[in-house]
Amino acid sequence: MHFRGLTGLVIAAAFATPLSAQAADAKYPDWKGAWARFVVPGLGGQPSFDQTKPWGFGQQAPLTDEYKKVLEASLADQAKGGEGNFFDHAVRCYPGGMPLMMIAFRPLEFVITPHTTYVLIGGAEHFRRIFTDGRDWPKDPEPTYAGYAIGKWLDTDGDGVYDTLEVETRGPFKGPRVYDASGLPLAFDNESTFKERFFSDKKDPGILHDVITVFDHALTRPWTADKTFRRSKAKYPNWDRISCLEGTTYVTIGKEYYMVTADGYLMPTTKEQKAPDPKYFPQAKK
Repeated sequence: MHFRGLTGLVIAAAFATPLSAQAADAKYPDWKGAWARFVVPGLGGQPSFDQTKPWGFGQQAPLTDEYKKVLEASLADQAKGGEGNFFDHAVRCYPGGMPLMMIAFRPLEFVITPHTTYVLIGGAEHFRRIFTDGRDWPKDPEPTYAGYAIGKWLDTDGDGVYDTLEVETRGPFKGPRVYDASGLPLAFDNESTFKERFFSDKKDPGILHDVITVFDHALTRPWTADKTFRRSKAKYPNWDRISCLEGTTYVTIGKEYYMVTADGYLMPTTKEQKAPDPKYFPQAKK
């Protein structure tokens, strides 16, 4: 309930704009509605950073040798029934952060105001806040999963209407963070930088591009992907209001993860997983 209320405050603040600012909104593109990720037919697995390629090693990410081993270990752990490099984090309902939050597990909503553009995401990610008010980078920002984002609107065709939003997102970040559910990793130093260009497709305004380039020490070079989203044709989108914590059957004890069965007992999630230590509980007499 707390997070739903927080999102509501963001939306209320976005629309509680002075009349002069509302009049200026005519200069901004129409990105209203629900934007869902494009799913390439025939690609298996979970959603991926580069939507045109399969997840994991299928992404062909330019990883260093060190981080190729991190991905290999993540996939090997998942093959044994474990959570790998990411889901041991996700089962706690922590946010994935940048760039995973832009994978659009749920449809995205863009709320544009003259000073800030909000990307409403939902779930554990909540929202992104992109400042477009001309501010400089903060000197000592608080580490977050989403990072600190500053954007600039461009009118690339000179028609008097902004059509492109350029965004740079910097840390310090919290981690770990990954690109997809295979555990495709970003560097553990959490010093990533992301540069994005948001713009509508020239042939189809129902397609929104997010061309995102990642600069990260786990990569041998910058890595770019064109993430595309399709606008729902529903007049009134049905936004997901479910929290990650609702209905979860995972229980985290230390660094171990267990499942709760229908009858209320803990069940191991991996082969040969040890039971939790019950030393603080009275032991049954034999």
